[in-house]
Amino acid sequence: MHHTRILGTGSYLPANRLTNDDLSKIVDTSDEWITERTGIKARHIAASGEQTSDLAVQAARIALDDAKISAEDIDLIIVATSTPDMTFPATACIVQNKLGIGGCAAFDVQAVCAGFMYAVVTANAYIKSGMAKKVLVIGAETFSRLLDWNDRRTCVLFGDGAGAVVLGASDEVGIIHAKLKADGAYSHILKTPGKVASGAVDASPYLYMDGQAVYKFAVKALAKIGADVLLEAGLTAADVDWVIPHQANYRIIESTAKHLGLPMEKVILTVQEQGNTSAASIPLALDAGIRDGRIQRGNTLLLEGIGGGFAWGAVVLKY
Repeated sequence: MHHTRILGTGSYLPANRLTNDDLSKIVDTSDEWITERTGIKARHIAASGEQTSDLAVQAARIALDDAKISAEDIDLIIVATSTPDMTFPATACIVQNKLGIGGCAAFDVQAVCAGFMYAVVTANAYIKSGMAKKVLVIGAETFSRLLDWNDRRTCVLFGDGAGAVVLGASDEVGIIHAKLKADGAYSHILKTPGKVASGAVDASPYLYMDGQAVYKFAVKALAKIGADVLLEAGLTAADVDWVIPHQANYRIIESTAKHLGLPMEKVILTVQEQGNTSAASIPLALDAGIRDGRIQRGNTLLLEGIGGGFAWGAVVLKY
């Protein structure tokens, strides 16, 4: 049976860096208030002409180069995003065209901040079934465009960016075990209800979040699925070299690690400089850990994320 391994990674952040002090000039907030509650110090915001697909292509090209393959070698593209370029076609098809390739399958996955988890698990199924040999998986978001910049509870949390991985068939073990979950009963606590209808936006186009409810649900769900995926893989927390969590909030990450019995020294953090980049946050953090040398070949990694839906997932793998 084919195994699925990471062949290469890449990431891209827009040039515009927005600090907490910058935000304090836009909305009633402060660096102290944001840092204490979230751990976030800055985030990157896409330029007006920068689309989600543009961010995705930048990250994809770096990942392809890192994997030492060309775009023509890819036989499936999956883009995880909640902020597509347009209603349709899929952003994955737009990315495919911008990469100068055609013919391979390409589609989007929408599971908000858990999108990258869902995309990786889908890619793994394609590879293990023999339907694909090399898959480009991208998490890309321009979440800043869903924000009400007068709402200090939400606008301070999010940023834009893209992260990409090339997954390939291998005789060596890569992805060891994965698990996905969802519960639509909690859709009301984190949502962007607006939709295009009859030429207008029907309902609010802005992100809404019940912060306390999200925090409580996220910590409980992430701790359980992380423990479950390790147990089902025949591993323990002691076997994990690095945790790469969804970068939503430092407090959520810290509490989840504590529940799993893992020290923060084993957690890759980018939230302080990137904020919550939704589906892009896990691949961005993964690439950061690889680029700075902390993550080494042979390491056991635990990736986990949760987002609106509610949808969540975890993957344990050998890098």
